[in-house]
Amino acid sequence: MHYIQQDIEKVLFTEEQLRTRIKELGKIIEKDYDGQKLIIVGILKGAGIFMSDLIRTIEMPIRTDYMVVSSYGNATISSGIVRIIKDLETDIAGWNILIVEDIVDTGRTLSYLKEYLLNRGASSVEICTLLDKPDRRVKPVDIDSKCGADPS
Repeated sequence: MHYIQQDIEKVLFTEEQLRTRIKELGKIIEKDYDGQKLIIVGILKGAGIFMSDLIRTIEMPIRTDYMVVSSYGNATISSGIVRIIKDLETDIAGWNILIVEDIVDTGRTLSYLKEYLLNRGASSVEICTLLDKPDRRVKPVDIDSKCGADPS
């Protein structure tokens, strides 16, 4: 039997650091969107656990939805072609959208998604990520500076 722990070379952040940062992000989101209509959109499958932990910390009315989007296919290197595999089930016109992504890598997918969701009538589209890899960016994408990962 293969255990995921066998694949881990090095732990970057402790569980406590992650828990603390996620609580901080929840408070930032509450402050930034106080009194506004907010839909938090998780990008599956990677962001599932992060989003679940995050929305439990948010003490304001929110809606949630999920998308499955890929620019990798079955590979580990992005193909550059973004495909929506599962779209939103919610009408987002007039709503603020906060995309929750576990890792921002090349920026291709999120750049495409921001434009796609704005074209569908979202009032605003921001990104909240747990981990950011700006050195791998090939497509510019603005990560909400308050929602970027910095558990230090």
